Amino acid sequence: MGIVRPASNPDRRGWAVQARLAPLSMESRLFISPAFAQGAPAAGGTDMILQFVPFILIFVIMWFLIIRPQQRRVRAHQEMIKNVRRGDTVVTSGGIIGKVTKVLEDSADIEVEIAEGVKVKVARAMISEVRTKSEPVKV
Repeated sequence: MGIVRPASNPDRRGWAVQARLAPLSMESRLFISPAFAQGAPAAGGTDMILQFVPFILIFVIMWFLIIRPQQRRVRAHQEMIKNVRRGDTVVTSGGIIGKVTKVLEDSADIEVEIAEGVKVKVARAMISEVRTKSEPVKV
């Protein structure tokens, strides 16, 4: 007996053999590749943690660029309001400029003179700027 070789003439092979040996068409490859891509589940939980790294990085950047400076401005504004004294020139959030005439420590209001003889009560939170600081009142 000798070595058996497949027939070199494609006409001599059967149709099933030709279909098995035929290369896949482009359409077949489009449908098969998603099926193979879904085959294996993810190994380990580290991939999931790595997906959250960009979100954590964005939050940290926002914290240092937006949130933290805003907190500092709020603290500085509260400190400025707490230290308002009689004789200070203040600017309200409405743009009215006046001189502080009365400050009550336990009250949320201060009295501001906006013109000669015209005094108004202003909420402390509505003071946006203290222009000139006066010396502390000596009793």
